[in-house]
Amino acid sequence: MINCPADAITLVFGTERRGIDIPHVAPNFETNVPGIFIAGELGGMGLIRNAISQGCQAMESIRNTAGGSGSGVLDALIVGAGPAGFAASMAALEFGLSYVTLEQESLGGTVAHYPRGKLVMTAPAHLPMVGKFNFRETTKEKLLEFWQGVANDTGVQIGYGERVEKISKEQDIFTVVSSKNTYRARTVLLAIGRRGSPRKLEVPGENLPKVTYRLIDPEQYRGQHVLVVGGGDSALEAACSIAELPGSVVTLSYRSESFTRAKPKNRERVQAAMDDGALCVLMNSTVRQIDRQHVYLVQNEQPVKIANDSVIINAGGILPTAFLRNIGIAIDTKFGTA
Repeated sequence: MINCPADAITLVFGTERRGIDIPHVAPNFETNVPGIFIAGELGGMGLIRNAISQGCQAMESIRNTAGGSGSGVLDALIVGAGPAGFAASMAALEFGLSYVTLEQESLGGTVAHYPRGKLVMTAPAHLPMVGKFNFRETTKEKLLEFWQGVANDTGVQIGYGERVEKISKEQDIFTVVSSKNTYRARTVLLAIGRRGSPRKLEVPGENLPKVTYRLIDPEQYRGQHVLVVGGGDSALEAACSIAELPGSVVTLSYRSESFTRAKPKNRERVQAAMDDGALCVLMNSTVRQIDRQHVYLVQNEQPVKIANDSVIINAGGILPTAFLRNIGIAIDTKFGTA
C-alpha cells in the first residue's frame, strides 16, 4: 500500500479554460443569504459519500442556528431527495426538527437517472438513524432499493412530484411556493443537482427526436449507428455499453485531446473497446450539424461526416443560475480553483 503524503492531492473546481459556476457557500454550508444552505452536487460535490456527509453537516448547522420556529413555521425546508437531501432529511428526523422535503422527481436524484445496471462507485458512509453502510461498488438499482428500504423503515417523509417554483423572505421567515403548496420555514436547504438542465451543443438539428441527453437503457440502441458526445464518465460509460451490443456502430466525440475528467477504469474500458474495433473515438472534435441520417463534425480543422441513427449528448448540466440569483445567492466562476 502506498500512502499519499499530506497535501499531495488538491481538489479543484473547473479548468483554466472552462470555468464552473459555484454558489457562494460558507464552511457551515450557509450561502450569502442568511438561512439558505446548500449541500451536495449543487455546491460542486457530486460524489455520493461527500454529498451524504454534506447533507448531514448542513442539517447540523441548521440545528445549531439561533431561534425557534413559530406556529406553522418549519425548522427546515429541504429541496431535493438525492444523496445530500435524503441524508439531510434523515438528520432532521433524528434531531427532531420540523421539516418538509420536496423532490420534483423520485428518490435518488441524479442517481435515479443513471443507466440501468450502472455500477455505482462509492465508499462507506454514515446515515442518521441507520449508522454506517458499506457500499463500495454496487448497482444503481441496489443502492436505490437500499435507500427506499431505509425510507420505509424510518418513516422519513418526502413529497415527490413537487417542484419548488419560488422562494422569498420576509423578516426571518422564508415562503416557499411549490407546484402543489406553499410553506413557511426558518431555513431552506438546497440539495438539488446541477443536471436538471442539460448542457446543449446549440447546433442545427439538435432538436431532432433522435437526440437525447442521457442513456437509460443501452439495449434500445442495438444495431444502430450512435454518436456519443462528451468526455466525462457518463459519456464513456454510455459509449462502451452500447458498443458491446452486436450490430451497433458507436462513435465517441470529445473536444479535448484526452479524457482527463473520467475515472481510470472508464478510460481503460474505452481503450479496450477501441483495441477490439468496437468503438471509434474522435478526439479534438466538435459537432457542427445533425440531420436525420448523418452527423457533421470537425476534427483538427478537418470535416468529418458519419452515418447516424441516434445522438447522446453527455456534456454535463447547467447550474440553475437564474433561480439562485432570484433568491439572492451569489455565484462564483471557478477556473481551476482549489
